[in-house]
Amino acid sequence: MAANDVLTRDQIDAELAVLPDWRFRLGGLAAALKCPSSAVALELFAAIGALAQEANHHPDVDWRYDTLFVVLTSHDAGSKVTVRDASLAKAISAAARQAGAVAHPELLRRVEIAMDTADFAAVAPVWASALGFKEGEPDDLRDPSGRLPTLWFQQTETPNPNRFHLDIHVPASEAQGVLAAVEAAGATLDHANAPAFVIATDAQGNRLCICTEEGRDA
Repeated sequence: MAANDVLTRDQIDAELAVLPDWRFRLGGLAAALKCPSSAVALELFAAIGALAQEANHHPDVDWRYDTLFVVLTSHDAGSKVTVRDASLAKAISAAARQAGAVAHPELLRRVEIAMDTADFAAVAPVWASALGFKEGEPDDLRDPSGRLPTLWFQQTETPNPNRFHLDIHVPASEAQGVLAAVEAAGATLDHANAPAFVIATDAQGNRLCICTEEGRDA
């Protein structure tokens, strides 16, 4: 199938209504599938590989003992969610059910490093050279192998004294629990940009953002 099968956000939400194991995050569909044992996880890993080969569409799969973290995206469509991703997600969920795996969306996390800068073009080459990253979106750098966090340059004329912060992406379904835990741990929360993101500041003035897929385009 050509790379013109990109789904809109409304279409993604419609697909997720019948894909309870999966969550949307920028650039893909994600699931955390916990298996009855490590051996079962390996068997499911192999089954996902076979499904991917059959579909000629390959997800990123991270095996951690008894849990598989799976991300589906279409690189030939600019790392967007396509019909192919939704179709393979359905097949993977069916294989997971057969293996006795259970989805744990609360385990889904993606970390992005954000840097405040008034001129990201002036500094991006330094970081790209040091990290071996490539340009992704116009204002970020990405690990070609997908192992390391994206470095995003937050364009601002008034950079914060603490120029670096972490954007921690969690499913919207889990965000309130995460925010409650962060606040209970001593952070102050700024909800001005919720639900897309909430700024948390610790007792020493260090910032992080709890981000969700809500309020964002696909």
